[in-house]
Formats: sequence, structure tokens, C-alpha cells
Amino acid sequence: MIIELGHFALILALFVAIIQTVVPLVGAHKRWAGWMAVGEAAASAQFVLVAFSFAALTYAFVVSDFSVSLVVANSHTLKPMLYKVSGVWGNHEGSLLLWSLMLALFGGSVAWFGSNLPPTLRARVLSVQGSIGVAFFLFMLLTSNPFLRLEVPPFDGRDLNPLLQDPGLAFHPPFLYLGYVGLSVAFSFAVAALIEGRVDAAWGRWVRPWALAAWVFLTIGIALGSWWAYYELGWGGFWFWDPVENASFMPWLIGAALLHSAIVVEKRESLKAWTILLAILAFGFSLIGTFIVRSGVITSVHAFANDPERGVFILMILGFFMGGALLLFAFRASAMEAKGLFAPVSRESAIVANNLLLSVSCFVVFVGTIWPLVAELLWDRKLSVGEPFFNAAFTPFMVVLALLLPIGAIMPWKRAVVGRSFKVMIPALVLAVSLGLLGYAMQTGRTALGPIGLGLGAWVLFGALTELWQRAGRGPVLGRLARLTRLPRADWGKATAHGGFGVTVFAVAAMMAWQVEDIRTMNIGESYDLEGYSVKLASVDETTGPNYFTTMARFEVTKNGRDIATVFPEKRVYPVAAMPTTEAGIDYGFTRDLYFVIGDLQQNGSWAVRSYFKPFANWIWGGAMLMALGGFISLADRRYRVAAGSRAPKTPAAVPAE
Repeated sequence: MIIELGHFALILALFVAIIQTVVPLVGAHKRWAGWMAVGEAAASAQFVLVAFSFAALTYAFVVSDFSVSLVVANSHTLKPMLYKVSGVWGNHEGSLLLWSLMLALFGGSVAWFGSNLPPTLRARVLSVQGSIGVAFFLFMLLTSNPFLRLEVPPFDGRDLNPLLQDPGLAFHPPFLYLGYVGLSVAFSFAVAALIEGRVDAAWGRWVRPWALAAWVFLTIGIALGSWWAYYELGWGGFWFWDPVENASFMPWLIGAALLHSAIVVEKRESLKAWTILLAILAFGFSLIGTFIVRSGVITSVHAFANDPERGVFILMILGFFMGGALLLFAFRASAMEAKGLFAPVSRESAIVANNLLLSVSCFVVFVGTIWPLVAELLWDRKLSVGEPFFNAAFTPFMVVLALLLPIGAIMPWKRAVVGRSFKVMIPALVLAVSLGLLGYAMQTGRTALGPIGLGLGAWVLFGALTELWQRAGRGPVLGRLARLTRLPRADWGKATAHGGFGVTVFAVAAMMAWQVEDIRTMNIGESYDLEGYSVKLASVDETTGPNYFTTMARFEVTKNGRDIATVFPEKRVYPVAAMPTTEAGIDYGFTRDLYFVIGDLQQNGSWAVRSYFKPFANWIWGGAMLMALGGFISLADRRYRVAAGSRAPKTPAAVPAE
């Protein structure tokens, strides 16, 4: 009965979304206050209905209701409870329901927290948000119903993909979807502004917190996915340029450009058309990512790999919303005339350069991701675009971005003098160059990538600190420190996020340049040296887990006779899914990780062993979390919670509907 109620709630949510799409839009056009208010009630009702539907599906997984087809395909009675719950979104249909829940949540949030918006703008935003809901509810109900019943339920299920039975993958999709779907609000604001024919400073301030929240959640989701790949897949990498990884990275890049561009709209009323276009493209790349994951046109450990017919439906959604938004953008171009002029050397110009670098790098990733599909479609050729291409094509843009970021952030608005801005940054430059030279002097016979990454990362980090210090004004040190504590949270958030980017730049370069790999076969009791650590294979045992069998090795790590760690890498086999997985054994450290993988038993009785010394590995995800933390700090700024300042001509008063 609960399953039927969940299905019925989903159908009701579709009809509520249709009402939310039509009624507020008409009300905003006619200035009918009552009709516009329907949008708020409909958004709230839609969220309640979808939340109930999602809870019903979760209940089916928790109690192992094998009369539901989706539970049979993705669960098992022996599976731990955490993975029973995460099994809800560990598949196409359930994850689509989670997507719809996030969409309803963001629509409801606009209704609940958008009291500072003009009634017509809020009504139109809710209307666009409702139309997206209509598209995805139809997609789900027509092609991907999560509540389908089986006539004859089996005794047990077929289990969830073992690669997804991991804490990192349990929390990775919800955060990623909060980012993906959160960009729909920026899209809705852009389309609503185009319908009204007005983009001003107030609009820039209204859209920024929504775009920032989506970007923060996307950052956390990408970091969790990267961390999972690092310790779960057994190859020790943090990024493989997999098509599904790229699918989340592309909207992240465009979202970062959107955040910076919206600042210019708010502060200077410039870059209006460009900001609207970025808001459209950011959500467009989210839809492209949805297509890549769900169409079955690519092979990935992350993909749901469903039939291409569903991919065609997603392409129709993409074509409708992107095509419609871009057409409206073309018609309304004249309404987005920039008011604030700026010199070629100014903070506005630096943000334009930032936008261009992020956008072109996104385009590079996009081309590299879809090129194998294009080659197969047009020339019937099987091509592989992998890490070498992306590293060579993408890295230069990030290097230039890191070089420009500190200087651009400290430049004044409208007009700047390069010498004056650069003079302030000389101490940060000296420190960065000194650290890079120190790193080069300490390494022997290795690539210059590590020292360059160290210098670049330090330049961005010290540049962010320098900018923060400059905002404290002049005078005695104690006075400036006191003023630092009174700076707006947005300033602290900006410095934290930029500093996190610098940390990540350094960590990525350090891990790629200074990593040490060792591959060998070992007998139990043997030892070897790994970058000054003595590693002993103490034992290899066969044991069992809750729903798997495992071969578990025990490595004892010492240094100068002192015990450092004992790690337990595993090779697991999940009998229900008939699938093996590799669980790395990792000793996490502040400046290094010791990473071990146990391989197959050899004919002579020895074991294949792979081990790595990975310098500053955790700094990669630490930097990402700093970026996310900076976003949260900025969101806490009270200026995001009060009405935006001056507005362009006031909206005519609403009138009652006749």
C-alpha cells in the first residue's frame, strides 16, 4: 500500500508542477497577486509530495520489499543498512527520484526564502522551476518508474553494485545532485529576467547566493567522488578524466565563472548578457551530464548505462530548455545593455579573463569527452581520449588562471594601475618564488612540475591572504587585526575559497611529480623499503564480511625501528553480484599517504603487491573542502539575507484577478 501511495504522490506532483508552471506565469503577466501566490503554495506542495514518494521508496529498500522491481535489482537482505538506504539512489530510477526531490527542494526554497524578491520575478522563477519539474516527472513516470511491482516476488534481491557499497559513494550522489539541480535555480532566474526584460544590480545580488550554494554542493560532491576513486578502485588516482567525472566538472567550471560574473553585475551593472548566458549554460551542462550518465552511450564505473531511448528523452529535455532559453536570450539581447564602463586594466577586466579561462577550459573538457562519440558516429572509428590529452590541453588554462587570480582580486573596480596593484603583491610573490626554488633544490632528478606547483599554489594562497590584509586598511598592526575581525563574511569566504584553490593546485602537482610506485611479488614474512619506510607482508588471510568474502593482507610499516602503522588491503568478492572489488589499505598522514594493494596469488606461492608513497594526497581534498568552506562562509554574510539594494524601475503593483 505504501508503494502505491508513493507512486500516486509522484503523479500528483506532476499535476501540481503543471499548475506551478502555468498559473504564476499568467499571474505575473496580468499582475494578479492571487495567481502569483499560487506558485509558492504549489512549490511547497510539490516538495511534500515528492518527499513522501522518496520516503516510500526508501521504506521499500529498508524492509527489503522484493515485490518492487527496483529493490530486487539493487538490494539484498544481507546488505548493511547504510547500503540499503544508499541503494535507493544507486540506480537510474531511484537517482532520478532523488534528482526530482532536490528540484522540488530548491523550488520550495525559492518560495520559502524569496520574500525579498519582487512578486512578478518570484512568480516567474517558480514557474520556470515548475516546468523543469514537469519534464522530469514525465521522464520518470513514462520511462523510469521506480515503483513497478513484480507479479511473483523472488526470495531475495540481486544486490547493489559492490563498487557503490561504500560510505563515500553513499554520500557522494546527494551532494552532487544538490549542485547539479541547484544550478536550475540560476537558470530559472535567468529565464525569468529575460521574460521580464530586465537585468540589474539587484538581480545580480539575488542570483548569487543560489549559484554559490549550488557550486559549493557540487564542490563537495566532486571531492567525495574523487576521494572514493582514490581509495576504492585500487589504482591510487584521484582523477581519471572519466566521462562521468567530466560531466560533473564541466558545470563546476561554468558555475565558478557565473559566480564571478554575477559580482560584476551586482557591483557595476556590466557583463549582464554574459552572466545570463553563463546561468543558462551552467544548467545546460548539468543536463548534458545527466545524458552522459543515463544514456548508455559511454562506459564508466560511474554510469547507470541504461538504454539509449531514455537518452533520447533527456536530449529532448535538453533541447527544449536550452533551445528555448537561448532563443529568448537572442530576442532580449537589447534589454541587457551594460551601464558600468571599465578600463582594460581593472577588476572587471580581470573577471572577464577569469571567465574566459574557465569557459574555454570547460569547452576543452567537453570536446575531449564527446569526441570519441562524434568519431564513432561520423567515421565509425573507435577512439580513446584519455589523461594525456586532458593534462596537456587543460593544465595551461589553470596555470594562467592561478597566475592572474591574486593580481585580479586586488585590483580596484573601473580602473587600475598594474604597477600599484603588483607592488602590493611583491611579498607574496617573493614567498611563492622562494618556496618553488626551495622545492626544486630539495628534489633530485625529478620533473619541475612539483616546484612549479608549489610556487603557483603558494602564490594563490599568499595572494588571498595579502588581499585580506589590504582590506583591513592601514595603520598599526593591532588595529588592522581588529578590523580584520569586522570584515564582511563574504571577504573571508572569498579568501578561504581562493586559498583552497591554491592548496589544491599545489597538492595535485606534488602528488603527480613526487609520487613513488613499487610493484613486486612477495612471500609472507618478506620486507622491502618504500621511501625510507620498511614494509613487511605479515600475513594473508581468507575471511568473510556481512555480504562478501575477502582476501585480507596485513602489512606492518616501520621506520628506524619504530612502528608506524598496520594496514589491511583486501580483495573482496560479492557472491550475489558475482563481482570482485579492490579495497586499498592506506596509512593516512598529514604530508604523505602510504598506499597498499594486494594482488593475485602467484604460482610460486608469492603475492602480487602494489604500493605507493603519495605526498600531500590529503591536501587535494583538504583544498576542495576549503573552497566549499569559503562558499559557506560567504553564504553566511548577512547581505545575502536582506533585500537587495536599489532596483531599476519598480514593478507595477499587483492587482486582484478578475
